[in-house]
Amino acid sequence: MKTKKFTLTTTQIILLSFLVTVLLGSLLLALPISSASGKAVPYLDALFTATTSTCVTGLVTLPTVSTWSIFGQVVILILIQIGGLGIITIMSGLMLLLHRKMGIGDRLLIQDAFNLNTMSGLAKFVKNVLFGTLIIEGIGALLYMTVFVPEFGARGIWISVYTAISAFCNAGIDIIAENSLCNYVTSPTVNLVTSALIILGGLGYIVWWDVLRVIRSRTKKNRRIFRHLTLHSKIAITVTAALILVGAALIFIFEYNNPKTIGNMSLFDKIQVSFFQSVTTRTAGFASVPQENLTNASAAISILLMMVGGSPVGTAGGMKTLTLAVLLCSAFATVRNKSNATLFGRRISEDSVKKAVAVAVTFLVICAASTLLLMATNDAPALDTVYETVSATATVGLSRNLTASLDSFGKLVIIFTMYFGRVGPISLAVALGSSTDSRNLISEPTEEISIG
Repeated sequence: MKTKKFTLTTTQIILLSFLVTVLLGSLLLALPISSASGKAVPYLDALFTATTSTCVTGLVTLPTVSTWSIFGQVVILILIQIGGLGIITIMSGLMLLLHRKMGIGDRLLIQDAFNLNTMSGLAKFVKNVLFGTLIIEGIGALLYMTVFVPEFGARGIWISVYTAISAFCNAGIDIIAENSLCNYVTSPTVNLVTSALIILGGLGYIVWWDVLRVIRSRTKKNRRIFRHLTLHSKIAITVTAALILVGAALIFIFEYNNPKTIGNMSLFDKIQVSFFQSVTTRTAGFASVPQENLTNASAAISILLMMVGGSPVGTAGGMKTLTLAVLLCSAFATVRNKSNATLFGRRISEDSVKKAVAVAVTFLVICAASTLLLMATNDAPALDTVYETVSATATVGLSRNLTASLDSFGKLVIIFTMYFGRVGPISLAVALGSSTDSRNLISEPTEEISIG
């Protein structure tokens, strides 16, 4: 009998690449040389740190600035960069650097890694991604230096580079202080630079190139950039702007008189802190105010913003802005008894609607399972637990001071949640059900059921 050859799908390779990166990173972080004290940290904490770095989440059980040596910090930063770009992208970039031709298998891996609809121009796409990332992170680091070098001296250069990469990759891990960016809560430079890096990373590479394409092709007679963007870019930009502005306005209202957050600040500082809180919930994870001090209303708004996250083909996590737009558009079309969902004068395909539903349902299932497991094993307030699990699923990294107090089982729950949240609900579903069943080609009889 001829044995069937075992092969991995491209999606399964992507999942395994993240897993292998996490395990290798955990082994390096478990070495004594990675610890600031010279004494090896417990392996579970090393595994947690490697996972949160590779999955660009930002939840930590141990303070990054005081726990890890320079070697350990370098390992974490490399894991963040790999997690933000993806191991497939970095390996493809090395192939191009060595002038090796990309085969069909390599192209399929890149296509799945970025969830692209075409394989044309992938080599150029990878080059642009790596070059664009380097440029933006470099500019961010230089701007950070205007604040951190005067304060920390030569060490400020390392802090600036570290923070720029972490912000662009939406990781939220820093080496400044144990309270994240709370010491710079009213610093316009730190707030604006961090927000810009988060937004650029969260918008996604496709939007970058689309905006540049329109800017280059515009004429004196036609200067309308937004009008000539693709539907993907229009939705990503519109939903991102709407969520940030609405989120900032609501947080400003709910926190206006809260003395634990912005209650005692000037009007300008209240606005910039509210704006930063809205931006950082887009899966960035930096905190300029202690999250446990937020009002319940602001915490609820933050949870909703974390669930949505950024846009596809970027460094952010969450269900993604386009998923939200497609779901809302489809729901409104159904309510209005329209046969097709449309946005900006374009019809949304049924396949896009199905994918959006699959992503949202899978995301909510992972989040619900994680919440129940955490509630069953750790005695913590319900709001703090939900905040933690949504943050982990959406790879945000914000916490209401719960992460460090989790028991061993709770840490494992968050580790798995961060991993599943990073690899993507739809990628996970495809990887686990990649085999083709001939029975799927047979259509079952249709029968109407009652909904709602």
